[in-house]
Amino acid sequence: MPQQESRSQQLRVLFVGLRHDYGISELGPSFEYTNFLDTLLNMDNIEATLFPFDVVMREKGREEMNRQLQETVGIVKPDICFFFLFTDEITRKTIQSISRRRDTVTLNRFADDHWRFDEFSRFWAPLFHWVVTTDRAALEKYRRIDCRNVILSQWGANHFLYKHVDVPQEYDVTFVGQVHSSRESFVRVLQRSGIHVECWGRGWPNGRLSQDEMIAIYSKSKINLNFTDSSVAFNKKRMLKVFLNRRADDTIRLRSPREIVLHLETLFGKRRTQIKGRNFEIPAAGGFLLTQHADGIEEFFVPGKEIVTFVSKNDLCDKIRYYLTHDSEREFIRQAGHERVMREHTLQRRFETIFQSVLNSIPRSVPAPR
Repeated sequence: MPQQESRSQQLRVLFVGLRHDYGISELGPSFEYTNFLDTLLNMDNIEATLFPFDVVMREKGREEMNRQLQETVGIVKPDICFFFLFTDEITRKTIQSISRRRDTVTLNRFADDHWRFDEFSRFWAPLFHWVVTTDRAALEKYRRIDCRNVILSQWGANHFLYKHVDVPQEYDVTFVGQVHSSRESFVRVLQRSGIHVECWGRGWPNGRLSQDEMIAIYSKSKINLNFTDSSVAFNKKRMLKVFLNRRADDTIRLRSPREIVLHLETLFGKRRTQIKGRNFEIPAAGGFLLTQHADGIEEFFVPGKEIVTFVSKNDLCDKIRYYLTHDSEREFIRQAGHERVMREHTLQRRFETIFQSVLNSIPRSVPAPR
């Protein structure tokens, strides 16, 4: 059932998201639980309630979970029902029913429009009053499907959680994240060049880290790497996802022919780089960030002064060697990056901007979702 942080504040937000990473309790808290919900709970003007649809679905099944969600909306009467969809756990009928309420504005954050718009977002976006995307190129795509209430909002850092830890820097170079796409090949090139990199996350020998351990690693590392490729890669697991949809309770659904075609187009389509949450989280934790270049990163940081970017494997090797031997320059960039995130790129600031746009639409000036 929903978990509520009871505060007497002015804006009621019901957050509908995963409690566990990919809906699997053994993997620990989800990104959105640790970052989005925790930020909402710490904001002074927000009364936040969680509806953990993966937990309820595993206990009660999909149909009952959807019924309980609608019941919860009726009880909480949120000003904003803030969704973070996973697959199709929440039915279209449920979202439409909530969007028809006169006391609630619905919004969903679409996190992977760089590669998931055509196969996912465009079918679900029309159900909500508002949608949020991190992809500037998706704005035109939303316009073409007549979604007019679209907010461009980048990732940010949960500054209530990501804090600099004053510990000795015992690692030269580290990376925290899953093994996929070109990440392993970058690491192999570094190793062959004599640069040792410690890696953590699903698929690496070191395994996963807890949230606290990950934040500590950012502080313990002289250089923290980030890669901006998406998780779309040609392998056996990804091919299975083309044909099968796994929901958060591990139930499997065979995709329709149309869905299969769209997923194949995504799999074999052109890859695009993405600005990642780590671009903000590493500096927020006081770490020096060396990140693969992504389009638009200059809107958020000054490369070479607040973070450092690389564009190729050779460029990555050269910059690691340079910054490992220029301690004072590395420290200056590390501190400047931290200050920039704290000043402009916290999730609290992102949410304040999003909610202001939404609140300006009350009474409802947004079109009825389709």
